[in-house]
Amino acid sequence: MFDTVLIANRGEIALRILRACRGLGLRTVVVHSEADRDAGYVSQADQALCIGPAAPGDSYLNQSAILFAAEVSGAQAIHPGYGFLSENAGFADRVAQAGLVFIGPSADCIRTMGDKVAAKRAMRLAGVPCVPGPDEGLPDDPEAVKALARDVGYPVIVKAAGGGGGRGMRVVHDEAALTEAMALTREEARRAFGNPEVYIEKFLLHPRHVEIQVLADSHGHALWLGSRDCSLQRRHQKVIEEAPAPGIDEALIAEVGERCAAACRQIGYCGVGTFEFLYERGAFYFIEMNTRLQVEHPVTEMTTGIDIVQQQIRMARGEHLSLAQADVRCQGHAIECRINAEDPSSFAPSPGRITGWQVPGGFGVRVDSHAGAGYRVPPYYDSMIAKLVVQGTSRDDALDRMRLALAEMHIEGIATNVPLHREILRDDGFAAGGVDIHHLERWLQQRSTT
Repeated sequence: MFDTVLIANRGEIALRILRACRGLGLRTVVVHSEADRDAGYVSQADQALCIGPAAPGDSYLNQSAILFAAEVSGAQAIHPGYGFLSENAGFADRVAQAGLVFIGPSADCIRTMGDKVAAKRAMRLAGVPCVPGPDEGLPDDPEAVKALARDVGYPVIVKAAGGGGGRGMRVVHDEAALTEAMALTREEARRAFGNPEVYIEKFLLHPRHVEIQVLADSHGHALWLGSRDCSLQRRHQKVIEEAPAPGIDEALIAEVGERCAAACRQIGYCGVGTFEFLYERGAFYFIEMNTRLQVEHPVTEMTTGIDIVQQQIRMARGEHLSLAQADVRCQGHAIECRINAEDPSSFAPSPGRITGWQVPGGFGVRVDSHAGAGYRVPPYYDSMIAKLVVQGTSRDDALDRMRLALAEMHIEGIATNVPLHREILRDDGFAAGGVDIHHLERWLQQRSTT
């Protein structure tokens, strides 16, 4: 058990964790860079400590500085949020070695699920459906690789075993391009992730991106919290998310959800996590597991009524899950728009001072943000400044509510993607539901030529 949590992150997620801790009666310590010194949430914590200059490598990725801050503040647990060190097994090990609690799964689980080849192998053993392809890294022999690709069937995708964030992958449509793609991906993987291992899978042409959120305690109990659809993406980065995934048979989702919970029990997973799938032609295919809190967790909170962050902290404290699967009820439909400080046409970052801040409210509307009038968006970090979330009784109701909320939202002084979201919400394809992961980029391409 612990009574003081150090929040090793910044921005809206730092504030979200702070609020969850406060609701549980826990003392909070916020660490911050020099660039975030004046952020509003910093003054809301019980204690705030500066851990370095603006550059992430000197602050939010500085493991020694964070551990020293925990020592001097008396924090007994560290919450990494998402991004930065949240899926760093080495950091989780160092936290444990310091006698502290890492609010997340064990370092061993992070390593297993962070290696895409090992994760796929573990999921197959647990009965979770996977994308067709071998559960092993590619051999060095080009002829052996060609034989594997012929067995899988073109098109295939070559992926880095340690990859993530849309990096370290290449689509190959025929055998003539395979050897070069493999060599390029190996080198990219070596440089970006320090691991040159690559593997091969069937490339699905028109899949959707569907997720299953899970909770697991340290006593062998695990459950799943419905589905999310995150198919609206640009360059592998999610733009809009919703729950539940529209147009998919509930019995099929339940079957896959149960397998995900079973997989957590099998690998000894503890905490929150997300199983990510490609969904095509009525079938689910596992691609990876995120061993952390997701940016899009609010849509699941809105539809289930479960505070996922508080549950995550409770699991880290060693508590038993207070819920059974039968207690999980998904009601209505929720949609989240990621509000970024960026030009809505060029997508260029737009740091600077916010001079006007009007956010929507009312029934079924939630805004998670650390920003406001007078806040200066720094140029050093991710450009997301808010998450606008709505819930309706149905998907159509949620779409209408989101359109009204976006019309009410006005941010001045910097460029944001609010106008882009307003346009997307008028797109007939998105409104109909069930678009594939390429829909937004096709839509953007068409928009740029008209």
